[in-house]
Amino acid sequence: MSPSLTVFANPGKKSAHQGPYRTALEFWPCNEYLFTKEISDPGKQKKGKVMQFQPEPQGNKLQPKGTMKAIRMHVRGGPENLVYEDVPKPVPSAGEALVRVYACGVTPTELSWSSTEHLPVVLGHEISGVVEALAPDVTEVKIANPVYALADFRKDGGAAEYITVRGSDLAPKPNSLDYVRAASVPLSALTAWQALFDHGGLTKGQSVLIQGAAGGVGSFAVQLARWRGARVIATASARNFDFLRRLGAEEVIDYGAERFENKVRDADMVLDLVGGDTLERSWDVLHRDAVLVTTVAPISQKKATARGVKGIFFIVKPSRSELIEIARLIDGGHVRPSIEAVFPLERAREAFERGLSRHVRGKFVLQVFGSSVRMGPRAVSRDAFGANE
Repeated sequence: MSPSLTVFANPGKKSAHQGPYRTALEFWPCNEYLFTKEISDPGKQKKGKVMQFQPEPQGNKLQPKGTMKAIRMHVRGGPENLVYEDVPKPVPSAGEALVRVYACGVTPTELSWSSTEHLPVVLGHEISGVVEALAPDVTEVKIANPVYALADFRKDGGAAEYITVRGSDLAPKPNSLDYVRAASVPLSALTAWQALFDHGGLTKGQSVLIQGAAGGVGSFAVQLARWRGARVIATASARNFDFLRRLGAEEVIDYGAERFENKVRDADMVLDLVGGDTLERSWDVLHRDAVLVTTVAPISQKKATARGVKGIFFIVKPSRSELIEIARLIDGGHVRPSIEAVFPLERAREAFERGLSRHVRGKFVLQVFGSSVRMGPRAVSRDAFGANE
């Protein structure tokens, strides 16, 4: 093991050292991480505190100190396999930022995603928080910036006290939202945006049928489609009629009492968030040259071609530019998130269980920073306009 090195970071004074000269250059605001770099003159130091660390024998990298709390899945399966435990703090690589997580959105279906094949894994990939450290090549954000993001699905997520995220995926947090509400936005809003606009090409004056409109993605899709100037038709349970009309749906169909294909004809687009029989019946409401977009399962291109319809299945991708535009719409009052309930980090298993057990309105969110505060999940539930339910 390399000998430890104490850096006295006072200009003009030489450093006491063992082994190669190294210094902390970029990460002074982060007390628990040091960026180490070989230098030829140990006297050229920035102002700061006396720090100790173990020099790395190869290259420049951040050295972690200590552990953090996180929710990890060790075995594939249900919420019973989630463990609240101590894990090593993450280490940013080139192009990444270290974010202190304040809140993390819950996506219950993540338990079965293929990206969770490498176990153990930290769940939760939509986060809000504050930038605490940066790799030298990150230019999109600065230390102490409040941010929100959809993180890379292939890496550990944000149901933890810290997460590393590509700087190019981080966007400024909407000014009008607190951290809890901001964490409910990235995955759902980006999915809705990319489905409607990037893949569906929805334009003003067109009609769109949104299947499963009261959920996290659906509630954003209704608002974004309405903002774009489209006619919005939504399917949902009867209890969500008023909620969806407030969001901008012109027509709401009770999927438990009516067959939507008997009421909708010649739609320009279907956004399917349900799958199964709902997806199969959705073909009948589209005109030729229309588009059917789903996030649930791959589409039969043979069937789409036979009907003269464009069929698209996609998986959402991180996008800083789209999150910036979504934040602008949120701050302008055009779009608001919908939160079903908020749980402290240590109760993540309960959040996943509730999310899988029934249809919900909006998102579940884990509050990470300050999660020791007692809270009742329904007491902090809010609808899409910030009102208590």
